[in-house]
Amino acid sequence: MRSIWNGSISFGLVTIPVKTYSATDRTSSVSFVRIHEKDGAPIQYRKVCELDGQEVPNEEVGKGYQPPGDDAVVPITDEDLSRLPMPTAKTLSILSFVDPGEIDPLQLDKAYYLGPNGASATKPYALLREALEHHAKVAIGKVAMRGRETLAMLRAHDGALLMHTLLWPDQIRSADGVAPEAVTVRENEMKLAETLMDALGELDPAELHDDYREAVEELVAAKREGGTPAAPDASAAPGAQVIDLTAALERSVRAVRGGGREDAGDASVTPLRGRGPTREKTAPRAKGDGGRTGRTSAAKKAGGGTAGGGKKTAGKATAEKTATGRSASGKTAAEKPSRARRTKKPSAS
Repeated sequence: MRSIWNGSISFGLVTIPVKTYSATDRTSSVSFVRIHEKDGAPIQYRKVCELDGQEVPNEEVGKGYQPPGDDAVVPITDEDLSRLPMPTAKTLSILSFVDPGEIDPLQLDKAYYLGPNGASATKPYALLREALEHHAKVAIGKVAMRGRETLAMLRAHDGALLMHTLLWPDQIRSADGVAPEAVTVRENEMKLAETLMDALGELDPAELHDDYREAVEELVAAKREGGTPAAPDASAAPGAQVIDLTAALERSVRAVRGGGREDAGDASVTPLRGRGPTREKTAPRAKGDGGRTGRTSAAKKAGGGTAGGGKKTAGKATAEKTATGRSASGKTAAEKPSRARRTKKPSAS
């Protein structure tokens, strides 16, 4: 695996030289090239100057910054950027340690494995990894990668340190106007929904695969052989229908428990009015696991915490740390009970 960034982790007065490796692979996803439909030739994209209409060679392409609300573009050179005061250019500076549940999965961006860079980094690397796992915490810091500074989260994962770059809090859009208002949820509907959730059981990551990619590959193979791609079964695609939500939930639970799945359809639900008060729903309290593997939720696997309510962004959680080293819960590390070392489970991620 090729290293893409070399730097260090600053942990108090401890410095850990590390190498960074991409933790994900998107090359397996389906991508298409644009072609001229008339002759099937690929279409090229050329860089053209808007002023004179001439094509610009790569060696003449530079950087510029356009301030928001301004039409003027200010040229910026690599030398200008190299003189900027950026202490995180080669260092991931840890600012705070927080519970995994305090990090909203919405902030998670890209994931990278961090490996020790040299024999002298082995011991402090292992110490930080074990401390994160034993104390059930994640580390929040700042790092500059590829020309820009970003928030980062460190967690223990599958015997290694895993770094997630995070979006800044002001990059998270508000959900105002997205969710419906004044919806009544009856007690029996909530119970049936929870029963269905429990009945579906755990998720085996080994069973997950990209159906769309397989369908595209079959389509390409059929076209190469001069055949006609198989048409999808139109009868298997249910149309929209007005259903009784309770009946649909009951059928779903029976289907899952019976080993089959009844198709409830892509339904629009008729509201059932006057059937009891709205049930107040509170999110379960998030429990951190210090980077343990074997989770069944994709959000947990990505961020080490649940997507429950009351969550803080990484920027807010860090800002609430006091000078005495107290966490967002108000307890210092010394006031918290020690935790037994947890046995790690193998992870498919």
